[in-house]
Amino acid sequence: MSAPHSKTRALLLNALMLGAGALTLFPLLWMVSTSLMAPGESSSFPLPLLPRSATLHNYRELFSHAGIGQYLLNSVLLSCAATLLSLLFNVSAGYAFAKLRFQGRDRIFKAMLGALVIPSQVAMLPLFLLLKYMGLVNSYGAVLVPAMAGIFGIFLVRQYALTIPDALLEAARMDGASEFQIFRIIVLPLLTPILVTLGIFTFLGTWNDFMWPLIVLTDKDLYTLPVALASLSREHVQDNELMMAGSVLTILPVLLLFLGLQRYYIQGLLVGSVKG
Repeated sequence: MSAPHSKTRALLLNALMLGAGALTLFPLLWMVSTSLMAPGESSSFPLPLLPRSATLHNYRELFSHAGIGQYLLNSVLLSCAATLLSLLFNVSAGYAFAKLRFQGRDRIFKAMLGALVIPSQVAMLPLFLLLKYMGLVNSYGAVLVPAMAGIFGIFLVRQYALTIPDALLEAARMDGASEFQIFRIIVLPLLTPILVTLGIFTFLGTWNDFMWPLIVLTDKDLYTLPVALASLSREHVQDNELMMAGSVLTILPVLLLFLGLQRYYIQGLLVGSVKG
């Protein structure tokens, strides 16, 4: 293929990728633009793409009258707690299935993988009844207990932990290191990419979860941001600008988190996916 044809093909490919990126980002950018419009401005015809005069009125309204600050704090605390608990239990279990020998290890792991095909909605009713029996309904415990460990998280850590050489662990044991010291000093630093990946998965899942908090949290003061925003939308169904401002507050934290940690996230997915 000649150089001019190669250059033309590269330009067309770059233009296509740029167009696809613009189409992907357009709804997000329009959401931000609408959140900066005056009340009722987005309902005019033709549909405005940019605010005539940018204002933070909608954000001030959310924090001063809608109490969005409390719901934002609830989501941050709940997501951080769920992420820490998930890392603690999933990483420990994943490492155990990968590197420790105990009776029934492979059978238990295969049974867990089989449970992955069960839809989460099927388990909601028995899980709710169990949490009700434990007295955790209408408390953050009802959200945190199911998030403490998950089959997918254990599988993800196990696949990555298989990449750790057995000889490295055996050398540490011969030097007199305990299993906890090996896990803390040797294993955890090597698992950093998958820790970040699993942490992002858990944080995003907890932050964006709408159905389960809606079921188990009946006290309005305990609402997370997605639940509170849905409740607010019923009261302000015509306030497009206010709802877009709430959507920006919901999306922005997780977007910044992903952009800041995407290098570890992609590395964890790629390395963990090529090991059996």
